[in-house]
Amino acid sequence: MPSARSRRGRSLFRRGVGSRRKMALTALAAGARLGRWLSAPGPNLGGGLRRGHWTAAGHSRSRREAAETEAAAPVFQYVGERAARTDRIFVWGFSFSGALGVPTFVLPGSGPESRAGRPRRRIQPVPYRLELDQKISSAACGYGFTLLSSKTKDITKVWGMGLNKDSQLGFHRSRKDKGRGYEYVLEPSPIPLPLDRPQETRVLQVSCGRAHSLVLTDSEGVFSMGNNSYGQCGRKVVENEIYSESHKIHRMQDFDGQVVQVACGQDHSLFLTDKGQVYSCGWGADGQTGLGHYSITSVPTKLGGDLAEVTIVQVATYGDCCLAVSADGGLFGWGNSEYLQLASVTDSTQVNVPRCLPFSDVGKVVQAACGGTGCAVLNGEGHVFVWGYGILGKGPNLVETAVPEMIPPTLFGLTESNPEVQVSRIRCGLSHFAALTDRGELFVWGKNIRGCLGIGRLEDQYFPWRVTMPGEPVDVACGVDHMVTLAKSFI
Repeated sequence: MPSARSRRGRSLFRRGVGSRRKMALTALAAGARLGRWLSAPGPNLGGGLRRGHWTAAGHSRSRREAAETEAAAPVFQYVGERAARTDRIFVWGFSFSGALGVPTFVLPGSGPESRAGRPRRRIQPVPYRLELDQKISSAACGYGFTLLSSKTKDITKVWGMGLNKDSQLGFHRSRKDKGRGYEYVLEPSPIPLPLDRPQETRVLQVSCGRAHSLVLTDSEGVFSMGNNSYGQCGRKVVENEIYSESHKIHRMQDFDGQVVQVACGQDHSLFLTDKGQVYSCGWGADGQTGLGHYSITSVPTKLGGDLAEVTIVQVATYGDCCLAVSADGGLFGWGNSEYLQLASVTDSTQVNVPRCLPFSDVGKVVQAACGGTGCAVLNGEGHVFVWGYGILGKGPNLVETAVPEMIPPTLFGLTESNPEVQVSRIRCGLSHFAALTDRGELFVWGKNIRGCLGIGRLEDQYFPWRVTMPGEPVDVACGVDHMVTLAKSFI
């Protein structure tokens, strides 16, 4: 059995199949390659990029640029007593993949109004307000791309932006060649879904993986798009299928019950039904499908193991490890355990069936989150516990632990003058964490890849740090190198 030290030395993206390792590393590096290419000197600003990205019509760009100019000027507001708070979206991190949805960060000189004198902005290190005239209810960050959704009854319910080389954002038709599609989408763009009742069906949630996406609806099942090399989209794997510029959007409805939550791992998918049952499909080399084998699965299949006869209320995954929370506050895990995520129940580095994790000192678990090497849970008292490997949030001395350790509540704003502050929600990206408190504050910690923490600097953060923004955050989505926050205006 490999030692903990040897396990630490392994890459998160180690795989038994060389082709998949190459695909994963390619996806992670795509945005960085684009950034280096854009940074090259020359009047063409990257030359061929104009054939590979999509932005809205000129009038919307002018409106957005006017809004940016107006935002830079002093504002004096007089608000009535009954004024309603407005919805806002904030983004930050790496921009050159397009995942932030701000095309002027990438191509400041494009559009009808020349902005050639404005520098490109590769990294946005602090929250930036995204101008979108929609009431967004769900956001998800993938590996260089973003999905936004609304519960509206309007025809358009989902928007995408960022890397689209595997059509994880759907097909976006080129203006110059109607038969071609864009591989980069630089601002929020509608994703049409093949709905039977488009004016009645609502989108409840979106989720993003390495190169695939899931869209959950209230009455027409789950839709998937993007890379399906391992069955992660819940359909048959087609040998040598070309995913670039694909029109394929697959609908999944064959569940025993209605799906109430979806979660994308790196190359697998989880589905939770209203009966408290968990289904999975996709890549299983680390046991992340939890189906008792290490092969791929292209049809969503119900999990057993320690989940049998247990009612699950939440599932979490992002890398290759999975967690599930039961209705009575229990915690279950399966998948990759190279970084001690499941070391409390096994010495194996891969677990292919769900196991109950005996964390009695944690209390009743109400929410779980897990990334590439670290895990976190939130208990009923609003306390956050972390374990695994990496920057876990208790300072530079805690590098790895198989047993959950509580992050001191004082790091989330608990003081003598604010003795009742509690964390209300936790999230996890590939190598960083986020926590929302019941006082409307957002805290982050972990690897600060390309400024993804939004704290105004690029150094890693070893304990929770508050993110400041002109709004009250109500939900947050974490990716590899960017984040998105849904917020409410203060007034």
